[in-house]
Amino acid sequence: MAARMASLWRHSLKTRPVLTNTVVYASFYTAAELSQQTFNKIYSTEKPDIDLISAGRIVAVGSCLYAPTLYFWYRFLDRKFVGTTLKTVLTKVTSDQLLMTPVLLAAFYTLLGVLERKEDVFEELKQKYWKTFLANQAFWIPGQLINFTFVPSHLRVVYVASASFLWINVLCFIKRQKVDKE
Repeated sequence: MAARMASLWRHSLKTRPVLTNTVVYASFYTAAELSQQTFNKIYSTEKPDIDLISAGRIVAVGSCLYAPTLYFWYRFLDRKFVGTTLKTVLTKVTSDQLLMTPVLLAAFYTLLGVLERKEDVFEELKQKYWKTFLANQAFWIPGQLINFTFVPSHLRVVYVASASFLWINVLCFIKRQKVDKE
């Protein structure tokens, strides 16, 4: 059974990589968002209910934005900077963290602001961007060093999605912090 599932998985990654990576990302975003909500529920004095609409927004942004973008971005990086030498890996990590990350983080907060129908869709971005960016660097620089050094190119988005389970918990934690209106 496990061998059959692994075979189907490999076949799906080869024949429908964007769709497969989107499903993987949606799964991990769902798991991370619900685990963050469960954590909040356990440790909150208010005992809030699980918010499936909020989870749906997070999953929609995560899977529809991140999965296809990262699939094509990693393909581009792997074609532009071939190999796993230290210089090549550092170039990929630097490109990823200084070119793609700022765009994806800004899009994350802005798209969620739109989906949440906020009056100022940039408010959260303005207040949380730098904290999120610095947390991202601390988490993803080592993660991407591993990715670009050891992970085969066809598994990069799957690896990132797996590591993202932890990162999304951090991102959702930051997202849930109250915005100072002043």
